[in-house]
Amino acid sequence: MPDAGETVDRGRQGGPGVAGPSDASDTSGGAGGADDDTDGVPDAADAAASDDAPGEGGRSRSRELLLLTGICLFVLLLVNAFVARPFSVPSGSMENTLRPGDRLIVNKLSYAFGGHPRRGDVVVFDGTGSFLRKPHEPAGLGTSLRSFGREVGLVPAGDSVYVKRVVGIGGDRVTSAGPGRPITVNGVPVDESGHLFPGDEPSDVAFDVVVPPGKLWVMGDHRSASRDSRDHLGEPGGGFVPESKVIGRAAWVVYPVGHWAGLDRPDAYAAAEGTGGHGEQG
Repeated sequence: MPDAGETVDRGRQGGPGVAGPSDASDTSGGAGGADDDTDGVPDAADAAASDDAPGEGGRSRSRELLLLTGICLFVLLLVNAFVARPFSVPSGSMENTLRPGDRLIVNKLSYAFGGHPRRGDVVVFDGTGSFLRKPHEPAGLGTSLRSFGREVGLVPAGDSVYVKRVVGIGGDRVTSAGPGRPITVNGVPVDESGHLFPGDEPSDVAFDVVVPPGKLWVMGDHRSASRDSRDHLGEPGGGFVPESKVIGRAAWVVYPVGHWAGLDRPDAYAAAEGTGGHGEQG
């Protein structure tokens, strides 16, 4: 539907059924009418410009709003891809540190620029190829787009993403003698009582592993309810998680409000610092 400015213009050009102010002046005849017509031209133009202004302003505001929305989405995409990303805790394998339904913020910069996961860190990682067999996905644009979407947080991570605590890093020897005995890292007993689920043993099964370079040995804090590196001993990969599959360090619990907390590295693993691996590198 044309705006008021367009209606005034058609009246001034002699369109049918519409008379502008200058048409009314012409009917009086004589020089006075001509003067009135001349005087009326800028008035009509001013009216048209005045009528057009609100429409132009509205369109300008719409463009600005679209631009601002686009910038916000772009910034959010960059933050999800490179800085921090939210995740939901799916199970009770990390109780009581994390509870089912807790929302985490994962710091993706923790291990950037040459950094490594350290003993005691709570990490979020993709278990494909270590805890899960790599599914067959046909090559193509769709597969590539889904993979990219998962990387930047636009597509849900799915069942292949886990959250566990790092117990051993590349080069570490991690052992357990079974129930009633502590986990040892490079021969040093680790007192995990501060973060284990009440009543849980450090491990119900005995094991003795050496973590390959670039890999991690991870376990849940609720040891009796956690499927972790211990459950994949003897499988291809040996239960070790490649550092390249770590999405980031779980840094904060942000929801629900009553569970707000920072996930600091416990002091229990400090005794193993300097005994091997890359933990002492920071």
